Amino acid sequence: MAVLQKLPQRRRLVLLCLLSAALWAAGVGQMRYSVPEEVDKGSFVGNIAKDLGLEPLALAERGVRIVSRGRTQLFALNPRSGSLVTAGRIDREELCAQSASCLVNFNILVEDKLAIYSVEVEITDINDNAPRFGVEELELKISETTSPGFRIPLKSAHDADIQKNTLQKYELNPNDHFSLDVRNGADGNKYPELVLERALDREEEAVHHLVLMALDGGDPVRSGTSRIRVMVLDANDNAPVFTQPEYHVSVPENMPVGTRILTVTATDADEGYNAQVAYFQEKNPGKSSEVFEVKSASGDITIIKSLDYEDAKFHEIDIEAQDGPGLLTRTKVTVTVLDVNDNAPEFYMTTATSSISEDSPPGTIIALFNVHDRDSGQNAFITCSLPENLPFKLERSVDNYYRLVTTRALDREQFPSYNITVTAKDGGNPSLSTDAHVLLQVADINDNPPTFLHTSYSAYIPENNPRGASIISMTASDPDSDHNAQVTYSLTEYTLQGAPLSSYISIHSDTGVLYALRSFDYEQFRELQLWVTAQDSGDPPLRSNVSLNLFILDQNDNTPEILYPALPTDGSTGMELAPRSAELGYLVTKVVAVDRDSGQNAWLSYRLLKASEPGLFTVGLHTGEVRTARALLDRDALKQSLVVAVQDHGQPPLSATVTLTVAVADSIPDVLADLGSLEPSADPDASDLTLYLVVAVAAVSCVFLAFVIILLALRLRRWHTSRLLQASEGGLEGLPASHFVGVDGVQAFLQTYSHEVSLTADSRKSHLIFPQPNYADTLISQESCEKRDFLSAPQSLLEDKGEETFPQVNFLHNMLMSYH
Repeated sequence: MAVLQKLPQRRRLVLLCLLSAALWAAGVGQMRYSVPEEVDKGSFVGNIAKDLGLEPLALAERGVRIVSRGRTQLFALNPRSGSLVTAGRIDREELCAQSASCLVNFNILVEDKLAIYSVEVEITDINDNAPRFGVEELELKISETTSPGFRIPLKSAHDADIQKNTLQKYELNPNDHFSLDVRNGADGNKYPELVLERALDREEEAVHHLVLMALDGGDPVRSGTSRIRVMVLDANDNAPVFTQPEYHVSVPENMPVGTRILTVTATDADEGYNAQVAYFQEKNPGKSSEVFEVKSASGDITIIKSLDYEDAKFHEIDIEAQDGPGLLTRTKVTVTVLDVNDNAPEFYMTTATSSISEDSPPGTIIALFNVHDRDSGQNAFITCSLPENLPFKLERSVDNYYRLVTTRALDREQFPSYNITVTAKDGGNPSLSTDAHVLLQVADINDNPPTFLHTSYSAYIPENNPRGASIISMTASDPDSDHNAQVTYSLTEYTLQGAPLSSYISIHSDTGVLYALRSFDYEQFRELQLWVTAQDSGDPPLRSNVSLNLFILDQNDNTPEILYPALPTDGSTGMELAPRSAELGYLVTKVVAVDRDSGQNAWLSYRLLKASEPGLFTVGLHTGEVRTARALLDRDALKQSLVVAVQDHGQPPLSATVTLTVAVADSIPDVLADLGSLEPSADPDASDLTLYLVVAVAAVSCVFLAFVIILLALRLRRWHTSRLLQASEGGLEGLPASHFVGVDGVQAFLQTYSHEVSLTADSRKSHLIFPQPNYADTLISQESCEKRDFLSAPQSLLEDKGEETFPQVNFLHNMLMSYH
């Protein structure tokens, strides 16, 4: 190349042209080789080094290599031996199929000379493929009536090899009825045909087994086989025949739908298609075709609709059996339906009443009905029954008719209605039953009077109640119904303290609520007894009475009433005497009071509200006793003024007060002297006072003496009476406590005095001696609590209680008050 570069341009072009021509001339040479298919990898194909005129080792130095155009490289160069060898397994049939020649072309390049050599390798065939049929087993059907000479084309075999290695001939195994004939096609292929040589007889041999063999011309010879089964078809000369001329089957009516009840079978003496029997049910008018179904292939008879013994007791089915070509025969299947107890008894109500009076006599007909069962035999035997403890029974009549009648009188108040369940039961196993319900209403009659909840009632109302106040609601119930249960209320009329009861209390005729028409006063009357009448609206009406005790409840509406000391009628202030020698606790007087209320409202308490000299006197809280709180002294004033308050325990509490004047002196002259000194008389006739006092004291003494005599006589009489009453059991214990006033132990004490009088001619020197006083407890009766002057009836108190009192003291007391 360096030499060419030194040459002139024109001469270089001429040399290149000559070189290209020389290379082209060298590349025109072609090398041919041959190698059989399926040789191992690296097998020798040809000596490339020798054919190129080169040494084997010079191939690599000269850059000799195979040049291909993108296809798979089948060959390679061995650099040591300089030989062309196979690069892998070569399959001629894969490369060239069945072409007569199989050539592989490629180029070899010698790089140093830039020389190209063409190489052609022929792949020669070997017998590596045996003939192969498309199907390994072939089935042919030929009627036994086919004439000899009948040709049947057979499936050809195929061999992938060529020339002598390909398929050369067919052979058929020896037999008496068939031969083989091979036809050559225009394409050079061989087509085998089966030729019937002798008439077939199916009864002699129904199937012929043949073997067709295909052979090639290779060495060794390869072959392929195909089994041929020739079926001899029978001629249809026999009709199907049933195994029985007529079928009978019994099926219970409760057999489920879809159940197979029978399989009919027919056989055909023929074979194959001629012996293929199909079964069909004839479509006759009737219900059997709607109840059963025949399977065409198997002859199974199945139920497609529920059976009912009551609708049809048996079914007849006509069945045909037909072979393939169409020959047929018939048979009849008789299906007897067996009765099962699947129908419950049924009621047919002929007549029934919905209401009956409770006074209806026993034997009254309530309903008439019929019972029927669609089953038969024992399954249709029916018995009817009623629940126990009902006032009804069943009477059987003809043709399963029954009457429902009463067995005793009915009571609507106990059972206003009856839901009568009549049960009909058949004789099946298991037994079925049906219930019928008869709803009977019991009509009411007025046979029950109104009834109060209690035999007697008590009600309470506070006194001073407003007019129209509701007292109590009294309700009576009547177990009857409608107008027989409509109750009206009334009060039994009578006179109370000169006035009719209806002016005090009224009752609402519909509701039974009692109302007060007046304001009641506990102090006037404390209890009322009433009779309430409840009457229904039946015909005739019935009534009942009940008592009501109405109690008036006390309210604190009365202030305490002071009985002692009583205020003089002339308006002067009462005076009590207390000696100057009185010690601590000396009883001066006692305040007695009562309260017309009762209970806590009449429980009184006393207290000193005001005193002219505090601390000198005390008042008992519950007794009302006025006692000295200390000994009297000379310096104490003659006249002591006390204000005592009496209070009850009501809510709110009420109270009353009384003013007491206590004169402190040792004797009456001292009292008179002190009174004279305290209040000198302005009357010129005051000197006559002494005469009046002397006369008064004398009169009092006489009365006192007579009283003592009478008292002794009374004492003797009471002693004698007490001896007679010792045998009696009751005494005063039977006297009710309500006859006494002073509830909660309130006692009224009355103080009596016994005295001795000494008088001189000079009344100024007269004196009174006050010994230790006597005490008598007096229990005030109820009658004495009325509004009257307590001291105005001392004699009645004496007669009631038998206690000693001295009216002389009262007389003296009044005289002193008048003087004062």
